[in-house]
Amino acid sequence: MSGMSTAFIVLGLFLLGGVISFAKQGMSKSLITLLSIGAGMSLIAGVMRLEVWG
Repeated sequence: MSGMSTAFIVLGLFLLGGVISFAKQGMSKSLITLLSIGAGMSLIAGVMRLEVWG
């Protein structure tokens, strides 16, 4: 696992924790949606950089 893939996965998990926290606090749905899109993109980028595909 390279450093960049680790960083992307950690960032995605951090943002996912923010999504859960904001949802529990009852924040606006648009903010939660934007944060969850960022978390998903970060996790996907980290998984795609793992170099186990080829």
